[in-house]
Amino acid sequence: MVNVDALHYRTGEPVRIRLEGSIIAGIEPLDGPLALPPDELLELPVAAPGLVDLQINGFGGHDFNHPVLTAEAVKAAVRALWAEGVTTCYPTVITGAPYTIHGAMRAIARACEEDAAAASTIGGIHLEGPFLSPEDGPRGAHSLEHIRPPDAALFDQWQEASGGRISIVTMSPEWEGSAKFIRHCVRQGVTVSIGHTSASTAQISEAAAAGARLSTHLGNGAHATLPRHPNYLWAQLAEEELWCTLIADGFHLPDEVLKVAMKVKGSRALLISDAVALAGLPPGSYDTPVGGRVVLTPEGRLHLAGQPGLLAGSAQMLLRHIARLSAAGLADLPDAWDMASVHPAGFMALPEAAGLAAGAPADIALLRRGSAGPALAALCKAGEWVYRRG
Repeated sequence: MVNVDALHYRTGEPVRIRLEGSIIAGIEPLDGPLALPPDELLELPVAAPGLVDLQINGFGGHDFNHPVLTAEAVKAAVRALWAEGVTTCYPTVITGAPYTIHGAMRAIARACEEDAAAASTIGGIHLEGPFLSPEDGPRGAHSLEHIRPPDAALFDQWQEASGGRISIVTMSPEWEGSAKFIRHCVRQGVTVSIGHTSASTAQISEAAAAGARLSTHLGNGAHATLPRHPNYLWAQLAEEELWCTLIADGFHLPDEVLKVAMKVKGSRALLISDAVALAGLPPGSYDTPVGGRVVLTPEGRLHLAGQPGLLAGSAQMLLRHIARLSAAGLADLPDAWDMASVHPAGFMALPEAAGLAAGAPADIALLRRGSAGPALAALCKAGEWVYRRG
């Protein structure tokens, strides 16, 4: 039995969290005979559920889309993510040649097969592409060469290579046969998300009726200019069955867009990092396999070299996104935290959706409040302390 004394992230009240193995055995108010002296209470960290990132392409120089991804690189990425408060992640494999995607799936599967820490942290694999829009704008940085219509047989090959770990697939329902493909994935328990799309309102409605449940980084991966109405952003916002993920790093979406999406979707609006491998690296110029030469600014903005107006992906982790929402007054800190922890866990039907509660997995982030937002002090994954600051 291990006791953790902390301030509850939602209430601010001092609590004692009792851990037994990989489970939270109980949470009790820290008062009465358990009470600490007032000066010690002031020093308590804040306890919050571990973060759940449904879309991450890499971190700390480890790229899940490396042409020759290895299981060792996957293991290293998982451990690096612990320092960012992430206790569950969905490595994201994007559009590429079929054999490259197959290799990435196999490498992630091997990492899970060989390493218990990787297996417990990787909730599943997010396949983003190649069944996306071929149009400039919606396609984003995805290679036109490898964009293709939905192909159930090809998807099944990748799913087999992954050991059944593909949990989310982002696709565009503008292709003929999309509804049939969506139903094929849903029958396997795979979450289908709409993204990088130029689909019509009717096609989006048909996709939702077939079982699509999510919009991937809504507002990004889109044309620079859209018809006033109808357009695929309004259609996805209005579709009751669709949750949405948002990139709230301060660079991808204006605050007013975040505000509208969060008001419309409520607790169905989720945060993702969509971070690329350069996240966690020092500012500077880098050569990448997808964007070519890119620049990571001291502010954390990643753009194409020579074209500062064009983003080259996200380089900020969920802690930054949470702090941005809170600082902008778009959500208080506990609600912003839930958008990146218990809500995505609930969407994916994970036990971590219980948050800080008796019987829930012991996935706990201990935080210190700072002027720039919450800073991670320590991280507990399945009852094991996997990170301590310093």
